Amino acid sequence: MKELCSTDPKVFRALWSEINRQTSQLEMIASENFVSEAVMQAEGSVFMNKYAEGYPGRRYYGGCENMDTVEQLAIERLKALFGSEYANVQPHSGSQANMAVYFAALKPGDTILSMDLSHGGHLSHGASVSFSGRFFNVVHYGVSPDSETIDMEQVARKAREYRPQMIVAGASAYPRIIDFEAFEAIAKEVGAYFMVDMAHIAGLVATGLHPSPVPHADFVTSTTHKTLRGPRGGVILARERFGKLLNSQIFPGIQGGPLMHVIAAKAVAFQEAGSDAFKAYCRQIVANAAKLAEVLSERGFRLVSGGTDNHLILVDLSSQGLTGAEAEDILERAGITVNKNAIPFDKQPPRVTSGIRIGTPAVTTRGLKEKEMEAIGNYIADLLLSHGDEALVTKTREEIRNICQAFPLYVKRLQQYQATMKECGLEA
Repeated sequence: MKELCSTDPKVFRALWSEINRQTSQLEMIASENFVSEAVMQAEGSVFMNKYAEGYPGRRYYGGCENMDTVEQLAIERLKALFGSEYANVQPHSGSQANMAVYFAALKPGDTILSMDLSHGGHLSHGASVSFSGRFFNVVHYGVSPDSETIDMEQVARKAREYRPQMIVAGASAYPRIIDFEAFEAIAKEVGAYFMVDMAHIAGLVATGLHPSPVPHADFVTSTTHKTLRGPRGGVILARERFGKLLNSQIFPGIQGGPLMHVIAAKAVAFQEAGSDAFKAYCRQIVANAAKLAEVLSERGFRLVSGGTDNHLILVDLSSQGLTGAEAEDILERAGITVNKNAIPFDKQPPRVTSGIRIGTPAVTTRGLKEKEMEAIGNYIADLLLSHGDEALVTKTREEIRNICQAFPLYVKRLQQYQATMKECGLEA
């Protein structure tokens, strides 16, 4: 990294600060994770120099033989991982994967039935501020007030009433198993396409810890980070008959040249996700989330839906007299990173919220298990019940540093950056 440090010390210092933040705090945002060194090396490679518009064997530029090799590897590994007939690995993000599916299957103004953002859905599923809400007529379903799980009777009722052209399942803040088979039956009844956005649960699906949407959905989209532990990006899975149309909607429909360095990193991550070690890792993600939920519940916190089946929990802070924004700030100052999050039927505005979302993928990557999750759950409870007592924040910050040192991350990289700082005459 000496070249970067010499050429642009301001950027290098920001990079140094960020690796220190990531390695010295506990990352518990449910949508974040830490990639392997192999994935990081693939993404930071000479693949980033090459334009490769088109698809393997059908490029618009010369010199793409190595691009074809790496993209085909990513495609075949992804198809094998999820048992899909078709895969596209070019989307730059999950939202762009969703956009390509909408544009392939729908016309502007068509009706989509999807999960309400305030009940755990995602912006790209039809929020008014998103392209999806601007181009399409979106009707939302939500969770039951009693169980706080998806109200499938409501889904069926609204599907029959509005006759949507597409039904979307998938969420960004939903801690329970999603019944894709039930969604499929409703979609078939009303003649709608069925799309699943499995971005959050993809790693769990790949390892059999969550039912797969692939046998039930016409289209499945995902990000490649989160529980899949790859680089930031998107993918599309589908039935083969949609392949040509989907390809054209990604390129030239909404994207130009694919990011080949990211696709190379995706290929590495898909190979890792097929290993026995990754299966054990995902089992630990779920076990860690269950333990954290158990501790917080025992300490008096109300969990949305009463607990979790996956990698995240959603905590209602109303009875503690805290907002999600306040809790996020308290925990971050103590070295625990979470995000404020709306809970179903939330009375607080989106920038404030009544809840926080906590996830276990990143801390599980570090090697933490149930014993550590029990301690962390109690740290979180103590901090929030004391409303951020500064002495306790300081004390907990030291405890979190000790945990991070016991379960280190990117050790060689951190040492290399530190040595580079000294070489360049910069103070750490």
